[in-house]
Amino acid sequence: MAAFEHHLSPFLIEFGGGWGIRYYGLAYAFGFLGLFFGLRWQYRLGWSRTGNGRIADFVTWMIVGVVIGGRLFYCLFYNFYATLAHPISIFEVWKGGMASHGGILGAIAAIYFFARQEKVPFYNLADATALCTPPALFFGRIANFINGELWGRPSDVPWAFIFPDDRLRLPRHPSQLYEAFLEGALLFVILLVIRLRTKSDGPVALAFVGAYGVLRIIAEFWREPDAHIGYFGGGWTQGQLISFFQILIAVVLAILLRQSRRAVPRK
Repeated sequence: MAAFEHHLSPFLIEFGGGWGIRYYGLAYAFGFLGLFFGLRWQYRLGWSRTGNGRIADFVTWMIVGVVIGGRLFYCLFYNFYATLAHPISIFEVWKGGMASHGGILGAIAAIYFFARQEKVPFYNLADATALCTPPALFFGRIANFINGELWGRPSDVPWAFIFPDDRLRLPRHPSQLYEAFLEGALLFVILLVIRLRTKSDGPVALAFVGAYGVLRIIAEFWREPDAHIGYFGGGWTQGQLISFFQILIAVVLAILLRQSRRAVPRK
């Protein structure tokens, strides 16, 4: 069956010599801009307690947390032996290699330390940040598709693509687009509904952690695992196993949050 040939350039503008304005970089830029304006919007609605005067500072913390977390997680969990042989590669971010699970961990660390410094309730800031995150994930997955990376498993669906770096030249699921829909559009709708239905802090952030894990597990059934990692027992991927533990963490945190609120004496 015929498949679409992927001929998209990773550059919006290319200067030559491998340099230029890449869609992947733009995805990060749009993601952090979305966080900035999303937090301002939520502050005006009364959902966030972080004032406009501190939002720019918080976004800076998030940039540092997401980049460091995403890069370290990728190097340690997805490219460990190559990193061990060439540790300086950790800093070679222009060659690619970021892990969304690590970005989430880095974001949580940034939220914790900023909330502590500014004396803002952690879960209030986490909720506001979580609601702004799915659009950033959406842009990131679209950029993955444009780059022709992180492609899907072989398939004969009518919308299958042949990606340029695939040495096997097999028609494959455009799993990047599936992930853009699941982790981006659908997850945003889920979080927005929760945000509109609750007034307490915590449900949005914990729903993000848990729902992202569930949706990532689903998406991984169409995604080809990294060639140097492959499948684990039972045909599971590393991304699915990490997502499973992420779901457990969300459940444990939700239980702890509920117990802590029950322990507060009523006035």
